[in-house]
Amino acid sequence: MLDNLFKLSENGTTVRIEVMAGLTTFLTMAYIIIVNPDIMSAAGMDKGALFVATCIAAAIGCLIMGLWANYPIALAPGLGLNAFFAFGVVGGMGVPWQTALGVIFMSGVIFLILSILPIRAAIINSIPKSLKMSISAGIGLFIGVIALEIAGITVDHPVTLVTLGPVTTPEVVLVAIGFVAIVGLDRLGIPGAIVIGIILTSVLGHIFGVANTGDFSFDIPSLAPTFLQLDIAGAFQVGMISVIIAFLFVDMFDTAGTLIGVSHRAGLLDEQGRLPRMGRALSSDSIATITGSLVGTSTVTSYIESASGVREGGRTGLTAVVVGILFILALLLAPIIGLVPRFATAPALLFVAVLMVRGLTEVDWDDVTEYAPAILAAIVMPFTFSIAHGIAFGFITYAVAKVISGRFSEASPMVYAMAIIFLLLYGFGLIGPG
Repeated sequence: MLDNLFKLSENGTTVRIEVMAGLTTFLTMAYIIIVNPDIMSAAGMDKGALFVATCIAAAIGCLIMGLWANYPIALAPGLGLNAFFAFGVVGGMGVPWQTALGVIFMSGVIFLILSILPIRAAIINSIPKSLKMSISAGIGLFIGVIALEIAGITVDHPVTLVTLGPVTTPEVVLVAIGFVAIVGLDRLGIPGAIVIGIILTSVLGHIFGVANTGDFSFDIPSLAPTFLQLDIAGAFQVGMISVIIAFLFVDMFDTAGTLIGVSHRAGLLDEQGRLPRMGRALSSDSIATITGSLVGTSTVTSYIESASGVREGGRTGLTAVVVGILFILALLLAPIIGLVPRFATAPALLFVAVLMVRGLTEVDWDDVTEYAPAILAAIVMPFTFSIAHGIAFGFITYAVAKVISGRFSEASPMVYAMAIIFLLLYGFGLIGPG
């Protein structure tokens, strides 16, 4: 039954491989269960309800992606988008969190309409191959930056922006051990290398007393404080238009980057570098965002951590379904999830980053109008901490490069349209810093 539903044999995978891939993806993104409530509670929302909302929204998103789109892509409230929600919209603009949830709902509805039409798929499929490959690599660099920050290997610096942190701390040493263990196990072809690395790092963290002991109360908090508390009418105010546009474009291109990058690593793109069933994948993301706003959390988006599951062999929607089930179980097993310290995910993320940067080898290095925009896009992603900005810079540079080199016809009309839209959005301040 599972083989027929998810086409396991056709994709060269098995139930065991998919389950292991789902477990791997879940372990690398389970931090959002703890981090999302911490961030969004700054908006005045109930942290317990946010915990439940995070698990429910992630579970529903993963199940839809797995059962309908049949891709090994996991979804959860987006890290970065939740910070924009809490600190930018609610804290900075003074918008009530109920109205901000209404904005998330409206942006989700617009996402869904664009996905059905299918304008959204046309935009994503218009991305040139060199940019698509650099997006995969850029996401790898992005993941690498996150991993180094989580581990404490890099810290902020007032002059150089970032610098080397205290590398003799127990956390950094354990992350190094976990990373080397994953590399060695992967080279030996041992299944579940990434999961083993995460578990090893966690166990050592507890042995040496640098990980939380966890709270073993199995009570599930109430969802009532955030459930259906969104103010949709408030989202129709003129002042909310720019906010809706910001969420729209950031999620659209973050999702595009994740889908392309992870699918490329999984070998799921066709000969033209396009993703089959793109409409279903994008619709799944949109429906998950709408669901998230109803239960009380920010935009739900596809997760770059899905690449870790793909590395373990995940190729179908069964991987995403497993992740969804684990998010549901997390409601009951929150204390156990809490036993995995955040730094224990750093070795896995760093290993995945190393693998994804290989996408640069498929960029056309004989044509400067191809590789210059591609490399710029890959560099911008980690240094602006935004996949969306990287894609925007790539589109703009690609279009300009083709025009000034007299090769206008080599880019599609959609590329030029998107480049103009991005320039206008930056010019009028609708997207930009933060």
